[in-house]
Amino acid sequence: MGALLQRREFRKAAFSWHGPLSYCAAAMAVLTVVSAVGLVVDERTLLGQGVWLKPFKFAMSFGLYAITLAWMIGQTERWRRTLWWLGTVTVGGFVIPEISVITFQAARGVHSHYNFSTGLDETMFMVMGGAAYLGWLLTFGIGIFLVAQRRVDRAMAWAIPLGLVISLAGMSVGYLMTAPTPGQAQGLASGLELATIGAHSVGGPDGGAAMPVTGWETGSGDLRVAHFVGLHALQVLPLVAIGLRLLSRRFPVLAGTATRTALVIVAAFGYAGLTALVLWQAQRGQALVHPDALTLQAAAGLAGLVSAGAAVILAVSARRVPAAPSRAFAGSPAPAGSR
Repeated sequence: MGALLQRREFRKAAFSWHGPLSYCAAAMAVLTVVSAVGLVVDERTLLGQGVWLKPFKFAMSFGLYAITLAWMIGQTERWRRTLWWLGTVTVGGFVIPEISVITFQAARGVHSHYNFSTGLDETMFMVMGGAAYLGWLLTFGIGIFLVAQRRVDRAMAWAIPLGLVISLAGMSVGYLMTAPTPGQAQGLASGLELATIGAHSVGGPDGGAAMPVTGWETGSGDLRVAHFVGLHALQVLPLVAIGLRLLSRRFPVLAGTATRTALVIVAAFGYAGLTALVLWQAQRGQALVHPDALTLQAAAGLAGLVSAGAAVILAVSARRVPAAPSRAFAGSPAPAGSR
């Protein structure tokens, strides 16, 4: 009976999620599989990587983005209709145009980003840029309405807006990649018509040695690292809130809502610091997998601050947890009604 009720509750919760975003996430899952097959059967490459790697990565990322927003909107009780329309416009104005261009260009075997080779390529990149700006604004708008919701507990009420703020910062890193590199700026100043304007690498050309799956540069800085890390705060921080709530059933020190909320805020500080750290590292032309001593020191300092903050919160909370009642000594009278 309990299992049946749980299934009914799950179905009820699932049906409350934003429909268009949920269907979008399902479509991204299908595209992820199709792109994975493309990586296997299509031997064409761009800058040393399979042409279907970019659709594969973006489909996964957009799928996570869509399903997370679908769930968040499903948790709302105020301005639900406004949020429904914002979520629907996000699908039609942001996700579909950008992933369509990326997939179309991959099928053609050409670059989707920074490509000004032909009028068609430039138009495709402009469509992506417009969709990205619209996506940023829509995500910001959704975040404003989500902040005022009261349906979730206080820890989640902090996790959602903090995750959205850091996610918006991560999305903003994408704009840094569209700026001309020093060499490109010099060419443009000389009146040259360039086929490529913008880059994700710092301190080296795009297309060098790269990490598997992610494709991040291993010989130079890569702005995509901070873009990826920041963007997915949207999923990470709500998961932290959910995890803490589940752990509170086993660990009394986490039972207080104030304790879990404070830990979520510390986690958000740490995640924002991590995003800033990998952005700083990339802008110095340094690959993620080859940090120098200064980067390692900064990372250790960040980890120390986060650990110290969490330790203080848990120590204060532990003092407030009532001590468990001690067992009666042998031979003491049994409680009334136990005989």
